[in-house]
Amino acid sequence: MEGGGGGSGRRVAVVGAGLAGLGAAQRLRGHGSLRLLEAAARAGGRVCTRPFASGLVEMGAHWIHGPSPGNPVFRLATRYGLLGPEAAREENQQAEAGGHPPLPSVTYGSSGRVLSSQVVSEARDLFNTLLASARAFCGSEEPPAPSVGQYLRTEIARRVPALGRGEEDAQRLQLAALAACFKLECCISGTHSMDLVALEPFGEYVSLPGLDCTFPGTSSRSGYSGLPDHMLSALPEGTVLLSKAVRTIWWQGSFREEGDEARDFPVRVECEDGDTFLADHVIITVPLGFLKERHQDFFQPPLPKRKAEAIRRLGFGTNNKIFLEFEQPFWEPEQQLLEVVWEDESPLEEPSANLEATWFKKLIGFVVLQPPEQHGHVLCGFIAGEESEYMETLSDAEVLSTMTHVLRTLTGNPHLPAPRSMLRSRWHSASYTRGSYSYVAVGSSGDDIDVLAQPLPEDPKDPRVISLGPGDAAAMREAGPPPGVGTDGQGWGQGTSGPEEHREVAFPIPVLFRGHQPTTLGSSH
Repeated sequence: MEGGGGGSGRRVAVVGAGLAGLGAAQRLRGHGSLRLLEAAARAGGRVCTRPFASGLVEMGAHWIHGPSPGNPVFRLATRYGLLGPEAAREENQQAEAGGHPPLPSVTYGSSGRVLSSQVVSEARDLFNTLLASARAFCGSEEPPAPSVGQYLRTEIARRVPALGRGEEDAQRLQLAALAACFKLECCISGTHSMDLVALEPFGEYVSLPGLDCTFPGTSSRSGYSGLPDHMLSALPEGTVLLSKAVRTIWWQGSFREEGDEARDFPVRVECEDGDTFLADHVIITVPLGFLKERHQDFFQPPLPKRKAEAIRRLGFGTNNKIFLEFEQPFWEPEQQLLEVVWEDESPLEEPSANLEATWFKKLIGFVVLQPPEQHGHVLCGFIAGEESEYMETLSDAEVLSTMTHVLRTLTGNPHLPAPRSMLRSRWHSASYTRGSYSYVAVGSSGDDIDVLAQPLPEDPKDPRVISLGPGDAAAMREAGPPPGVGTDGQGWGQGTSGPEEHREVAFPIPVLFRGHQPTTLGSSH
């Protein structure tokens, strides 16, 4: 089948119906004919709300970080009436919280006891202080270490004698609590290890004002998925084709439709089911994890070397959630966060490489879903990295059994009732996603993000350079994805107008919003 969306105007194909692709399609209405091709059976990408227990849970994006007028996701969600009254309060939008305000919490140790809140707070305060100092090397020509992890460990090693006021047991416990902080930061950065995250560009990320908020999943509101659902419903019927996986994008050709010899198209999009679509321009919004695996065959001719190198250098990691429903809560009503510290660990020691035996130790803890009247008694656990990917290979029964064992160990209650049900995300196993979100890895920089966002062909004199330009790139960022969803579209440009300078292939690739904090605790997975 040869398709182009009909009409004699300029044809645009958008690949990927996450928030970036939907935002592009929404902004391009009325500027020619449009087709949006999505491999999955649903739109939304890494925004995915599912029913669980007595309510709804977010398999992917969870919070809006920095919910204030400067946040395009917040503006869209507000426009569609998807948020609760707290998010609309002006004082909440102006708060400089740097993410979540502290949740009422309890910290369980692997010895089966509740740990001293003072010891845990001291460790967390030290880690946050060192993390803030790591951001100060932004722009430095000679940072003290290549990675954030190496820098943090060096600074912690210097302070070991002072930890726990010199008492050996207290010192060991604070090191264990610091090891837990590293795991949390892996979830925040979407990486397996902070040793993979580049130190120098780490300080490029800043937090927008506003107290982080969620999408209420109630009878009148449909959770985070309500956002892509509203964006989808605003598009003309037939614009979005689901279960339409793209195999190859031919982007430097001269293609004609059967029966129309008068018109040449520079782009031919071939789908895995054999359908083809001819277009003047194509916008790519697929995840970086997919590009890392498939870009060599996905584009014909292959991408220029500097784009391929940018894809290779940038990091892309996995962050997953494990939801557990209980008949009755074992936690206190005021507790909203159950933190986990494995007391035999230290950030100064190499973690075990035996994933089968220790994968569950990467779990940072559990958020209690609120309110229980809506969700039931549900915990949401977060786990990142290779351990998270290993978890995906296990059966539901194996994961549920392991979670039961972990909670019995932490609480010191061998008879703690097992969860009555479980649901988990598996973002690495998703063929067209292959992970959760990106980070600036050691060996890469923010420049790689900008390179990835540049349209093709690169020669401005190319006569076919008449497709989506900076204005539309910025418009796509306007309706771009939530911080921490694999946040599509960093470095998309600064304009706000419609199509003026057109280019053939635009790249709102899913990489971090440059200059914005990508996530805080569990923003996406």
